[in-house]
Amino acid sequence: MASTSDIRKGLCIRYNNDIYKIIEFLHVKPGKGPAFVRTKLKSISTGKVLDNTFSGGSKIEDVRVETRSYQFLYSEGENYHFMNTDDYNQITLQESSLDAPDLLKEGEVVTILFNTEDSMPLSVDMPASVVLEITYTEPGVKGNTATNATKPAKVETGATVNVPLFINEGDKIKIDTEKGAYMERVKE
Repeated sequence: MASTSDIRKGLCIRYNNDIYKIIEFLHVKPGKGPAFVRTKLKSISTGKVLDNTFSGGSKIEDVRVETRSYQFLYSEGENYHFMNTDDYNQITLQESSLDAPDLLKEGEVVTILFNTEDSMPLSVDMPASVVLEITYTEPGVKGNTATNATKPAKVETGATVNVPLFINEGDKIKIDTEKGAYMERVKE
C-alpha cells in the first residue's frame, strides 16, 4: 500500500476494480482544510481518462510493474506489434494502450510496463521526443515571420503537427511526444 505522498506521474494503481496509470497530478494545500491530491487517471483496459481527487494521507493500492525495452515493428489496423530487444519475443498491443500511436515510427524503441503478478502489458511509454521527416507542408510566405505563426505539416508517420513557417518538406523535426508539439528543426 502507498499513500498520496507517493503519487507521481506514471505510477500504476488499482482503483475501482481496474488498473489506472497516473498521467497528471497536483498536490493542493488550501489555506483552510486538509491537503488533497488532484489526479488524472488513464484506465489501462479501456483507455478512458478520469479525474479523481484523493484526500491527503489516504492509502492507495499501487501495482508493482516491471519495465522492458521493446522495438516497434509494424501496425495492422488497431494492433501494434513489438519485439523484445533482449530475447526477440514478439507481442501485440491494442492502439488504446499507446499514448501517441501516430508518432510511432517503425524501429523506434519504447518502454513497456508489465504487471509483475500476471506479466500482462499495462502501457507503452514513448521516448520524450522523436525525430520525424516532413512529408507534406505548404510553402512558407516570405516576410510573414514577424509573428509566431505556424502551419500544419504532415510527418512520415501520418501525424499532423503545427510547425513554424520556415519549415519545408524534407526537413527533419524533433517532436515532443507528450504534447505532440514541434520542438526544433534537426540538422544532419
